[in-house]
Amino acid sequence: MSVSLFSLWLPILLSAMAVFVASWMVNVVIKWHDRDVSGLPDEDKVRDVLRPFALPPGDYVFPYAADVREMGSDEFREKCETGPTGFLTVYPNRVFAMGPALGQWFLVSVAISGLAGFAAGVGLGPGAEFWTIFRTVSVVAFAGYAMGVFQSSIWFGRSWGYSLRSAVDGLIYAWLTAAIFAWLWP
Repeated sequence: MSVSLFSLWLPILLSAMAVFVASWMVNVVIKWHDRDVSGLPDEDKVRDVLRPFALPPGDYVFPYAADVREMGSDEFREKCETGPTGFLTVYPNRVFAMGPALGQWFLVSVAISGLAGFAAGVGLGPGAEFWTIFRTVSVVAFAGYAMGVFQSSIWFGRSWGYSLRSAVDGLIYAWLTAAIFAWLWP
């Protein structure tokens, strides 16, 4: 007999709230992500050079190749070797609004908790043992919180330190989620 997702509404919401608080502590109190990014040398000059292009918000890569064949060309290779190369994300011209981003983060946490609860509910029945619930929920929650971040290092050049620190965050969030589910399991 499985456990319905509806019966898991309380651990889903409480674990999402716990993750929200834990992520605040990681980013505001512990601050171990402060070194994930740095400012540009002579930032004002770089911004002055880019401003006339009026780049619309979006993601850009430079040098750019329209397809894989173009990436093999001598011209493209020369652009890469002379540099700079990179990815650039352009935001709308406004002060970054934390409120909507925090709301989206909470909704993602609810979704990850919901998926972890669903997976555990399908495989485990009512009254399952604490550690069985903990293991099942933590594996699914870890996949949700952490595994996708490695793509940033593989494909977009983010530092491996960033990905590893983010994966540790994901492990913390997964363990919080799993503990709450195991505690409140029907």
